[in-house]
Amino acid sequence: MTPMRLSVNIDHVATLRNARGGSFPCPVEAAKMAMAAGADGITMHLREDRRHVRDRDLERVATEVETRLNFEMAATEEMVGIALRLRPPACCLVPEKRQELTTEGGLDVLSAGPYLAEAVQRLSGAGIEVSIFIEADPRQIEAAARIGAEAIELHTGTYADAAPADRPPVLERLKAGAAAAAALGLHCHAGHGLSYETIGPIAAMPEVSEVSIGHFLISQSVFEGLPVVIRRFQALIAAERGYSGLRSRLNVSPL
Repeated sequence: MTPMRLSVNIDHVATLRNARGGSFPCPVEAAKMAMAAGADGITMHLREDRRHVRDRDLERVATEVETRLNFEMAATEEMVGIALRLRPPACCLVPEKRQELTTEGGLDVLSAGPYLAEAVQRLSGAGIEVSIFIEADPRQIEAAARIGAEAIELHTGTYADAAPADRPPVLERLKAGAAAAAALGLHCHAGHGLSYETIGPIAAMPEVSEVSIGHFLISQSVFEGLPVVIRRFQALIAAERGYSGLRSRLNVSPL
């Protein structure tokens, strides 16, 4: 299989910083450390209420860190304007509710008004790869392709949060969604809630070219250190996709 990119979501480094105030820990330094440890990209979600990363964090990563920056954003005029100013390589359009603790599900492309298609067109016109965070529903995937998205990101939260015995049917839906995306010529990414325990079956899907991992990865780094956790995820991905020699090069064994 082709390589799979690991994009490290550093939002919760900023969450930890904001809990105490001040400037430590610095999400920009976390981004630099993640890239040095072998991450393939950095994901940042600038929320309307700025609960974790702030505008300056995003601006600094965009200009100071050599990375494939994936800017997660609501399809609002404010966020589209920021994206058009910074021109990150990739944007992922996500649903956003002020009260939610974390993104609760995929964006409903079918019910979205013309603003969503307009946002996709404006971002794509600026040379930004646009993905849409959606459920593994063929109708939603078809709608994403119809409005001009280049990629989708499948919501893996339901799969990751399920008890092991309940995961197989959810995983089958994700597999079908990835296949449907590929048939439509869309790049397929995946993310939300993934951990050491749950990354394997996602990495085994040949159509999925990128995963975005944040909360577990940053939390586990408290115990193991950020470079170790990133390398372990890379090793787990490599084991599923059959990279020759990568596990020995990283000197990290999967759990």
